[in-house]
Amino acid sequence: MSQIQIYTDGACKGNPGPGGWGALLVAGSKEKELFGGEENTTNNRMELMAVIQALSVLKKPCDVIIHTDSKYVLKGITEWLSGWKANGWRTASKSPVKNVDLWQALDAATLQHHIEWRWVKGHSGHNGNDRADQLANRGVTALHTIDTKSSLKNEVRFY
Repeated sequence: MSQIQIYTDGACKGNPGPGGWGALLVAGSKEKELFGGEENTTNNRMELMAVIQALSVLKKPCDVIIHTDSKYVLKGITEWLSGWKANGWRTASKSPVKNVDLWQALDAATLQHHIEWRWVKGHSGHNGNDRADQLANRGVTALHTIDTKSSLKNEVRFY
């Protein structure tokens, strides 16, 4: 199984507001940059979208290390998800899970891969995270310069 390093980040100008997501995929000497955005969204949705979109371009099952500066994504996938599923997508307090559509998409996207999740401190000089942050900000900027709906359905496959 091939090993892929994925660095993800989300950005939002206002919360809610225009947002972007970015991902850097690295396999040996190969790299792939992805980004996109939405007009009216939240930072948490963009953080989730970055991981979903990154996993969606993998052509075959891989060993993946995902680096994220989002404790929401990290805790959600490693601690909260199994309980939400067992509770019919409700939190421990019986409230509906926020961003359930993206959590379900992320859950499905992880099934074919072996994934290790790593938290990195944002804006701390970590090269992969800094590049993902730049891509997420490009996603926000690009909202008015490209058709982001087609960029979100990017058919480019990596590895």
